[in-house]
Amino acid sequence: MGLYLLDYGAGNVQSLANSLSKLGHSFEWISSPADFHKATSLIFPGVGAFETAVENLTKKGLLEPLREYIQSGKPYFGICIGMQVLFQSSAESPNFYGLGIVPTTIDRFDDSDKTVPHMGWNSADLVQTPDVGPAFYYFVHSYCAKYSPTDRPEAASWAYTTTQYGGEIFISSVRKGNVFGTQFHPEKSGAAGLALIDNWLRTPEAERSAGISKPVSLPPPTVSLKPRDNLSKRIIACMDVRSDDDGNLIVTKGDQYDVREKVPSGSSMQVKTGGAVRNLGKPVTLASKYYAAGADEICLLNITSFRHSPLQDQPMLAVVRAAAKYVFVPLTIGGGIKDTVDPDGTKRSALEVASEYFRAGADKVSIGSDAVYAAEKLLVSGQNHGDGTSSIATIAHTYGRQAVVVSIDPRRVYVDAVTYNGPHKDELIHGSPESILESDRGKSWWYACTVSGGRETRSISVCQLARAVEVLGAGEILVNSIDRDGTGLGFDSDLLRLVKGSVKVPVVASSGAGKKEHFSEVFEQTGVEAALAAGIFHRGEVDIGEVKEHLTHNNIKVRTYVA
Repeated sequence: MGLYLLDYGAGNVQSLANSLSKLGHSFEWISSPADFHKATSLIFPGVGAFETAVENLTKKGLLEPLREYIQSGKPYFGICIGMQVLFQSSAESPNFYGLGIVPTTIDRFDDSDKTVPHMGWNSADLVQTPDVGPAFYYFVHSYCAKYSPTDRPEAASWAYTTTQYGGEIFISSVRKGNVFGTQFHPEKSGAAGLALIDNWLRTPEAERSAGISKPVSLPPPTVSLKPRDNLSKRIIACMDVRSDDDGNLIVTKGDQYDVREKVPSGSSMQVKTGGAVRNLGKPVTLASKYYAAGADEICLLNITSFRHSPLQDQPMLAVVRAAAKYVFVPLTIGGGIKDTVDPDGTKRSALEVASEYFRAGADKVSIGSDAVYAAEKLLVSGQNHGDGTSSIATIAHTYGRQAVVVSIDPRRVYVDAVTYNGPHKDELIHGSPESILESDRGKSWWYACTVSGGRETRSISVCQLARAVEVLGAGEILVNSIDRDGTGLGFDSDLLRLVKGSVKVPVVASSGAGKKEHFSEVFEQTGVEAALAAGIFHRGEVDIGEVKEHLTHNNIKVRTYVA
């Protein structure tokens, strides 16, 4: 079998390559238009913006050979952007045209009743064989093909599965003849996704060329919505990665960002250096462990921040490459995603840095301090849009906003509620008599954002920052709480409700988890889409399976099918 992969030059294709290797399938890369004639099966994967995909394919002379390949009747499997280019056009990039093989357009989700991007694990309900139950896969996209048998009957005839998100139903996979395409990412959907890829490849090519499904039978013209969609809450395992004193990359965790062991009283060790860096394990080993335990995503944060040369930090790139070989759920990488200058004077853009991590196997990048500076610049300008030069904007333009996470680190600033008349008076939180911390009872505060790992407090508030980074192109916001980090007292629900009420993108809760009940509390009290934890998983105090079992018992939908 001549299996080829098409890499258009932007999205993360390494994840699919790793999946194929794990499944035992050999493949080649499309490197020139002539390679299409050698291929007997073709997979086109990728995360990215519609414009970038079409533009890159055109510049490389691959768009028309791709069209000719598909029209030849040979098996084709498109993933995410590889499915969307089959359509006529996309609202994401109105001036660019797709292949027009599926006769309809790609439109943006309506965000009036839900967050956008659609991000997480949702069901794919079979249309062509409705006697089979739904399967759950990982989605991350802002644009989709709306499913409408009445208004778009010809396009609906391509639907193999549909998915509901909020009050909308969209085509989550297409299949007709030799063409198969998925909006979701099977290579990031754990065992279920790997099985889907393997089944497609192990089906004889002749059957895949002819279409292995029964003749398409359209459902009734009316589409009934479920009381709620099947999007599940995500549990994310996070690892703070840094060098120990011997230069080895390890996973660590601190209390309020102090990652060194406490020095015993009377120790001869110098007080100014503290104890050794707390070592909780190796990053790749822990990532593999959490994937097997059922984590919905894995987050690797380099807390040394690549201060001088992120692209020369080969050990961390190696960690990402190695983790991507064993982890088949989304990987988020953070630390040093910003414009930098190498010691030799070479300038490196944030987009260039992010691209290296995407090529290594990352699915999303997390931006911290640089996002604060960009938000401050936007607020000073008085504009309601950025100038397109921020790290957030440049990465989102190329890869889509769903690939950009902004990690924010706010801390409380206590004020006198009676006399305070500052710029953040509308964001004040008033401690109730039942506050977890006795020190909060009867007090009032607002949340100021910080940079440099919480070491420097800025005047911008958490609400200002959240709204600004959404405008700049962030697709998700990770909310850390300096006040709760390492305390085990639970997530800061007041903080999270403020952020959730300020934006329309998904929000991830972080900092403070100490027991499984804290996860159900944060989902019930704040409505966040995901919850992240680190120390309690590393120390074995709570298992991911326990968390999911507890959430299921409390009627909170989670993905339970694991690797």
